[in-house]
Amino acid sequence: MADRIAVLNAGSSSIKFALFEEGGTERLLFRGQVEAIGSAPRLMVENADGEKITEQDWHAKDLDHRAATMVILQTAIGLLGGEPVSAVGHRVVHGGTRFRGPTLVDKDIIASLNDLRRLAPLHQPHNLAPIETIRTTAPHVPQVACFDTAFHQTQPSVSQTFALPRELTESGIRRYGFHGLSYEYVSGRLREVAADEADKRIIIAHLGNGASLCGIHGGRSIATTMGFTAVDGLMMGTRCGSLDPGVLIHLMNEKRMNAKDLEDLIYKRSGLLGVSGTSSDMRILRQSEDPRAKEAIELFVYRIVREIGSLAAALGGLDGLVFTGGIGIGDAKTRAAVIADCRWLGAVLNPAANERGEARIDAGSSSLPIWVIPTDEERVIARQTAALACSESQLELSH
Repeated sequence: MADRIAVLNAGSSSIKFALFEEGGTERLLFRGQVEAIGSAPRLMVENADGEKITEQDWHAKDLDHRAATMVILQTAIGLLGGEPVSAVGHRVVHGGTRFRGPTLVDKDIIASLNDLRRLAPLHQPHNLAPIETIRTTAPHVPQVACFDTAFHQTQPSVSQTFALPRELTESGIRRYGFHGLSYEYVSGRLREVAADEADKRIIIAHLGNGASLCGIHGGRSIATTMGFTAVDGLMMGTRCGSLDPGVLIHLMNEKRMNAKDLEDLIYKRSGLLGVSGTSSDMRILRQSEDPRAKEAIELFVYRIVREIGSLAAALGGLDGLVFTGGIGIGDAKTRAAVIADCRWLGAVLNPAANERGEARIDAGSSSLPIWVIPTDEERVIARQTAALACSESQLELSH
């Protein structure tokens, strides 16, 4: 019988989930999410064809991540008709320097992941809540932690180091990089659709509410735009991206802002939202006639193009560009603007292919291949979980 793998991807106010049947390839059974946790929680579930199969609303604001996890478990059991789940995989934002790949969860691992809260205080607690809930309510079910930082562990030391005193670097202050599960999936898909190009020098642009770029060579991360936290690098939906640290010191001195104020500013009130004064949603900004919305989009594109140049230098050249993420897949105008400003790299757009959202959007005259590849972090997690948890259970049976 094929293994059924559940995947949970917990954010600050939502938990996305999916269930796959693993039988050599990951067959999606259904996916959904509990959103607006803490305000107006809502459950939505779709089948593999994108058809809605169940939904539920709660008026209670006290539904937290642990309670939402229980709702997801009960929903999954009902949709599976009582058939068991073989293992559960989780996206965990931060693995520090210790976790270089997927890890089977036990009490000691949970303790280590809790220690990493100090490196990702806005993300790690939410990632761990479902893990701890399932371990308490269904301790017999294997769980696997899959890390957003692990893909970037291949980077050379010079790419990971800040110019700070060594004792600070040795305490864990370094460039970790994030969105690694997405980059792992997209680089794998590129190998399937363009095997002759996949091992060359490629930049993947993961553009969404969270945005970053990664330069890969031989399918391995060489450099990326996010650093110690997921607020560094590109301008994002509500995050500022790279910022002169002197600005923060100025705000502390002149505006009397404390650490919590600054955290709220750079994570929740900046980016597209802050510059436009309207929205963090690219779709809304595209429809707006407010000149500030246009300025926000222009700055978003400028920062992407500038970082592409930086990563091309880190790679020693560039042989291909890939767009992914919600904006990277869904907004043809952003792709067109980025490519127009990358002509110096030999990039030339096929406008018709771009508007249609085809998998390959470069013109025949382009010396730089350009792809559009949707990401699927949940599928990567399912694959890693099945490989680790199911092989462990078979090993136990053989004994």
